[in-house]
Amino acid sequence: MEFTKNLAEAEEFDKWKTKVLKFVLYKKRTENEVREKFAQEIEENKLEDIIEILKENHYIDDKEYIERSIKEFKALKNLSIKEIHYKLQQKKVDRNALEEYIYKNREDLLAFEIQSAKNILQKRVKSLEDRETVKRYLYQKGYMSESIDIALEDL
Repeated sequence: MEFTKNLAEAEEFDKWKTKVLKFVLYKKRTENEVREKFAQEIEENKLEDIIEILKENHYIDDKEYIERSIKEFKALKNLSIKEIHYKLQQKKVDRNALEEYIYKNREDLLAFEIQSAKNILQKRVKSLEDRETVKRYLYQKGYMSESIDIALEDL
């Protein structure tokens, strides 16, 4: 009787683990996204065990998620460091991992921010009046004044 009960629990655990794994494999997810998605469906202790297994096997890794996301942002968008930070905070990645990544890659991210500012300025500036408008726009988007000034010098 006890064996049958344990077998049923193990099968249920495997079923949930498979479901969570499919969710993670479909698209890279943060640990928090997995928690939020399955919090209502899976018992908390089982969900914690599943997340730990997936983390040990590198299916869930917030540091890798941060790196991959920033590479995608750099390839596809013009963003300030603040915008990158905000977008990743919305995904509720590990705050310490995010701060550490930004600190370690500050120069690279700053160069990206300057290039992004240049790209926006080149698209939007047609006169001196436009320059001030675009400058304010960039400030509002979170670009640092140094980045804006460097981008303006290169125009």
